[in-house]
This record gives sequence, C-alpha cells and structure tokens, in this order.
Amino acid sequence: MRVTTDWKDYEILDTSGGEKLERWKEYLLIRPDPQIIWNTPHTDPLWKKAHARYHRSSTGGGKWEEYKRKPEEWQVSYKGLRFHIRPTGFKHTGLFPEQAVNWDFLQEKIQSAGREVSVLNLFAYTGGATLACAQAGAKVCHVDASKGMVQWARENAALSGLDGRPIRWIVDDCQKFVEREIRRGRRYDVVIMDPPSYGRGPGGEVWKLEDQIYPLLELCTKVLSDDPLLFLLNSYTTGLSPSVMAYLLRVTVGASFEGRVWADEIGLPVKDSGGILPCGSTAVFER
Repeated sequence: MRVTTDWKDYEILDTSGGEKLERWKEYLLIRPDPQIIWNTPHTDPLWKKAHARYHRSSTGGGKWEEYKRKPEEWQVSYKGLRFHIRPTGFKHTGLFPEQAVNWDFLQEKIQSAGREVSVLNLFAYTGGATLACAQAGAKVCHVDASKGMVQWARENAALSGLDGRPIRWIVDDCQKFVEREIRRGRRYDVVIMDPPSYGRGPGGEVWKLEDQIYPLLELCTKVLSDDPLLFLLNSYTTGLSPSVMAYLLRVTVGASFEGRVWADEIGLPVKDSGGILPCGSTAVFER
C-alpha cells in the first residue's frame, strides 16, 4: 500500500463505528466510511469538539449536522497547491487527500520525462491531479461531466497560481469527448482516469463502472501518443480489487504498448491508532 504522509493541513485523527474524525486545517469533521467496521472506544476528546458531522439518510443521501460555527468554504494546501474545501450534500468536501500520493508520482514522472508532456485527465473532479501535472510543467486537458466541478477546479487553479498554465477546461461526457479527440487526431502522453462507481453525464447518460470501464479503457488506448508515458486508473469501488484493475490495464493498454503494469491500494495514516485506512486502489501502466 502507498500512503500519503506529507499533508500538513489534513489528517485522520481517529476512526470507529463506520466514521472517521478528520482535521481539515483548523476544522474538525466526522464523516462516514464503509471500510471502518471496527468499534474502538472514542477516547480522543476531539470527537466531542467536531464542527460538523455527516449523517446518512436511510432513503439515500444525507445531511450535515453542525455543532460549531464554521465557514461554508475554506482553503487547505499541499506542497504549493491550494484547494477550496466545501462540505457538500453527498458527504464529500471537494478533495480526496489520499490522492496526494498519486499527485507526487505523476509529478515525478512528468519532470523526469525529459520532454514536453500532454495529459488527459478524465472524470477530473475538482482538479487535484490536473493542478499537480500543470505544476510539474505538463499541458493538461481537464474533463468532467459536471459544470460545477469544472468551475471549482478552475477556482483551485487560480488559488494555486496556476490559472495561466496551459490547461483546457472541458465540460463533457468523458467517453464522447475521447471519441471526438480520436477523430480530431489529438493524442496524449498521459491519461488519468478517476471514474465514479455510478454517475450520470450532462445529458443524463448513465455510467456504471463494472459495465463500462473495459470498453472505455479500450477506447482510451487510441488516444494515447505513439510513445506514452503512463496510464493511471483510480477506483473507489470496494469490489474492484487492485489485481482486477491491473488485469484491465494489461489487456487494454498493455496489449497495445510495451511497458509494465502494477497496482496497489492507497491509504491515509490514522493518528490515534497508528494504523492505515484504505482509501481505494490505483493501477498504473508505465513505459
């Protein structure tokens, strides 16, 4: 497992009973996490000092219960990158801190490439990977079906001083966009894909990961350059193991280009227990 240990503005303080107690700079949030199946004692006094807690609804969705006054939005930093944090109605805050381990990996690969690198970031959300790649000197195409998320990503770019970098901001269904890029003859050295387990495109298109990830990976091999640097696939779907994700990359990207495929879990340290909370998986093809 690869673990992010360089955060200053974020940490998981404790976990128990299906919930995690997190510090986002000076604000404490309690959020549900299905991986937390243990019921350890709440010995950390900060459980009682949280600013807000997210409660799931039995009918779907949920809501935040606020215990202390906090702003609707604030900022956190990671190695020169800055992000707006906004707790949403779907328990998320606009950032997945565990992905910082992949941001560092992407930056290292881009900076050591010795050439100009073009990146296609699909299902790009609020732009963590986009900003990391742009900061490392790459040209980036950022694609997400949500207009609001793309706007959020643009705000993060401005906050990080990267709004002048060569980033294309695209609101579109990822599959349809890739099909058009192929027809236009555009190619990319790096493809990043962070698909949801389930979602809908801007025209109401239904996305279900298990049904659509293989054909999308096959399609994306055609948008890679003749000498691609890497392909990075993320998943938060608990039923999709790193081994399955590696197999998918091996029979798609790996069947078209020479290189190696590897995969592992990514996670975050838990301060009080000293353990590591699994936070999804990443599979990588690299030349």
